[in-house]
Amino acid sequence: MTPLSEFIFLSVLGSIFTLIVSTPWRPWLMKRLSQHTIPSFNLFKGFTRSGIVFSDSTNTYNSTCAFNKQKLDTIHDLSDCHEVASSFSTLVQQDGAGCWPPRSNHNEKIWPACLQAYKDIYHEMAPLLPAENASLDDNINERRIFEFRTRFAQLLSQKVDLAEVQRLLQAADAGRWDVFPRDAYNGFYCCVAWCRHAYRWASIPVVRLAQLEKSIALPMELVIPWNSMQSHFGLDSESGNNMSNLVLNFNPAGGYVLKINTGLSTLIQSSEEEFARIFQEVEVLGVPIYCSIVESIVTYARGDKESCLEHVRDIKGQLRPLLSSYYDRVHDAKIARSVWLSRVQGFYAWGVGHQNNTNGEWEKFDGLSGNQVLLFQALDAFLGLEAYLPRLIQERNVPLLQRRFCKVVKKHTFRGQLADEGVDGKIKKEFEDIVKRLRVFRSAHRTRAKVYLTQSAPERLPMTAGKSLLKDNMDQSLLFLDQFMVGRLQQTV
Repeated sequence: MTPLSEFIFLSVLGSIFTLIVSTPWRPWLMKRLSQHTIPSFNLFKGFTRSGIVFSDSTNTYNSTCAFNKQKLDTIHDLSDCHEVASSFSTLVQQDGAGCWPPRSNHNEKIWPACLQAYKDIYHEMAPLLPAENASLDDNINERRIFEFRTRFAQLLSQKVDLAEVQRLLQAADAGRWDVFPRDAYNGFYCCVAWCRHAYRWASIPVVRLAQLEKSIALPMELVIPWNSMQSHFGLDSESGNNMSNLVLNFNPAGGYVLKINTGLSTLIQSSEEEFARIFQEVEVLGVPIYCSIVESIVTYARGDKESCLEHVRDIKGQLRPLLSSYYDRVHDAKIARSVWLSRVQGFYAWGVGHQNNTNGEWEKFDGLSGNQVLLFQALDAFLGLEAYLPRLIQERNVPLLQRRFCKVVKKHTFRGQLADEGVDGKIKKEFEDIVKRLRVFRSAHRTRAKVYLTQSAPERLPMTAGKSLLKDNMDQSLLFLDQFMVGRLQQTV
């Protein structure tokens, strides 16, 4: 099969799968898949939010977390044996507060008193952020943005003791995690990121007037803590990122915490939360994959190729329920196409910047992107593929310890060392199957992304969260984005 015909075949296959999982055949398909692998399940059913009640209990979520803890403990025990185990264990213990996905404590009773004002202010401002009907009048939007930012700044100035916040952050910088526990630090990092994005846009749906801004002056209560915590995580972007805004916005029980569309319809709030849960669920289901990546590298280094084969085979098997969780959510019945572009996506963008004091050049910062997800970066590194994100973008948006883990995985990947025969050949075949599953996923994602990005949003210019403003019209913008997605699909070999 030629590269072109293979690409066409995979694209069609992804489109067919997209159609199937959005139709009445989907339950039958999921049942059939579950007979051949780990059951496909929705980890976060059972939570009540905004009057929405999911059908199942939290038992599956709790049992999955318990299983993940056992896997993480196993890797921790290997941390003195190999640098890839040490790197992942360090990531879990430090950025993850001893857990993965990272533990993020949003309980105000646990937070130091001087930080509680931030969450109180966000909850006070949240109902003012979404507009029931988007305005196309620049004068109306200008007044709305001004009033929202003015009120937000006043509350921060009145209620936040910035000097006390700085002292607390300095204690964390000095390693005083008894004073400022890591899980509370993660929760506060998330809260400040959300406050900054709310202040940045000041209106949901995002409107053209705000998109055209080149820079904004945020209140110091949102600048000083952010700069400190970004430095802690080895980042330098003005924007939030996948970890700060999505993964950390879930409490230890799996509950969705801060919200964009407070007070709006169930359809809008449900679509918002279902979208956010994709990113959290990928990390929950990704834990066995991270651990199998580490274990396969360690066993290969020891010369135990039979065990290595089992671990690589586990990665292939674990990919199926993980990718199924994406297919299970990204369709109109879960994330409504009519609301996602206008009510959800825009909040996670950024699109403003500042002048670099060193070289005098203008630096614009983009927002969140699926390319920041650790799981796919780690898989690409394990497969020996080049990183999709340029180094500068990684340093802005992907936490340092995540970058280090992927770098160590790439350093020790053994795919290119395998022979064609014997156990080596079997391991090589498992790698090829992993690649095939990633290609089908990326093809399906390309198809679905187009469907969501072509929805009507007359109040705004074409924009993605990860690449900010695009071309002048949607057709040009989609062509621009498609080139990126096709390029990555072709690189997945």
